[in-house]
Amino acid sequence: MKREFLLNIVFLLTANLLIKPFYLFGIDRTVQNTVSESEYGLYFALFNFTFLFQIVNDFGIQNYNNRNIAQHRHLLVKYFPNLIVLKGLLSILYLALVLGIGWWAGYTLPHFSLLLFIAFNQILFSLVLYLRSNVSGLGRYRLDSLLSVTDRLLLILICSVLLWGNLVPGPFRIEWFVWAQTASLSMTALIAMSIVARRLPRFRLRINPVFLRYLLRESAPYALSIFLMSAYYRLDGLMIEQLLPDGATEAGLYASAYRLYEAANMVGFLFAGLLLPLFSRMLKEQTSVAPLAYFSFKLITLSGLILLVGAGAYHTEIMVLLYDSGSAYSGRILVFLCASYLAVSGTYVFGTLLVASNHTRQLNYVFGIGLGINLTLNLWLIPSLKAEGAAIATLATQVFIIAGELWVASRQLQLRVPLTTWGQLAGSLLLLLAAAQSLNYWAPFDWYWSFLAILGIGGVLALSFVWQSNSIIDFSRRKTG
Repeated sequence: MKREFLLNIVFLLTANLLIKPFYLFGIDRTVQNTVSESEYGLYFALFNFTFLFQIVNDFGIQNYNNRNIAQHRHLLVKYFPNLIVLKGLLSILYLALVLGIGWWAGYTLPHFSLLLFIAFNQILFSLVLYLRSNVSGLGRYRLDSLLSVTDRLLLILICSVLLWGNLVPGPFRIEWFVWAQTASLSMTALIAMSIVARRLPRFRLRINPVFLRYLLRESAPYALSIFLMSAYYRLDGLMIEQLLPDGATEAGLYASAYRLYEAANMVGFLFAGLLLPLFSRMLKEQTSVAPLAYFSFKLITLSGLILLVGAGAYHTEIMVLLYDSGSAYSGRILVFLCASYLAVSGTYVFGTLLVASNHTRQLNYVFGIGLGINLTLNLWLIPSLKAEGAAIATLATQVFIIAGELWVASRQLQLRVPLTTWGQLAGSLLLLLAAAQSLNYWAPFDWYWSFLAILGIGGVLALSFVWQSNSIIDFSRRKTG
């Protein structure tokens, strides 16, 4: 299973690393540099606002369905027609809730058009994730990998025309960016729907109230997880915009550093999306998940160490290079967020494992306390430290979350990360720090070459982890066996 994970994660990362970094730093960054800081900050705040209500939009259906289909693939025919109807009903309720609370929160009529389309995009995105959960649940991991980049590839093409094609008169507007997302997500949903429909011998929408109530009851724990995670992930941008006199501008600065944090989380999100059906299948077959859990934890935590050391060494230079508003201040925000990714990286493994093993209730206790910590720290730190305070709150929250998940995994699953793994990670950190220090003082070339060198050293360390785990040897044996 470790071999299967390795082959699929390599394919998944390759597909995503070819597309999504260009989107984030070629398109999304250009949009922020093209429009005003406050205009993008408003978009960022509205986006985070719509994310807070994902409990209604998704209601845990994606994780519940992924786990269930991976363990019982024959249930696709029964579940899919009912879940599509359920998602449609939830989407209507979600849209009404977002617009109603948005009006109550004081967003004025000029903001409503933007809010409406952002909320609709969240509905489309949730639909795509649900359709992909069926594809991955059926074991079609490589096809799911291609679907994971389809919307971003389409968005790159559309936005490239809008930004550089000179086909539309006037300066670029943030509304164009949101509408481009609508178009790309709609096309991706249609493609994913056609793929899933081909796996169904017949397709007819069904409204079975009894079964719908059963689905809602079964997915409720996952829904609570979605709400709690969405809240502590997205409260910061919204609270910056609401608590500060110059909130939109500060939210824009926070968003500029958050983009790199989001890019790093892309790797973790891909790990989780692949691990959930694998863990679910292994647990059903009563296969030990420990080797895969420890191996994937070691790899993804190493990615966090690489990012933290590289970005920490050149945080100001990175922000000045990427953004017109880049400064030492936004560089400090970046460092705290990169440290947050180091903490959150492990949650993509152990949080996913706890979901797959149906320990969602215990996981929700951890998330609930984490949300309380995040809310309290944001209220305390944002008024005085502004966006930097929100980054500190994010770091503290994520450290608590990973510590809580490791504790639950040790209590419920008797899984404890081996001391040898911690030792390897500590040794890797020391090596990366020594390399960064040496390059900073003695390298005869510009800083970005030193930054790439640190990434390269990290890549060599990752390959050594793969080799030490005997994944390559296992693969060779299976090929010749």
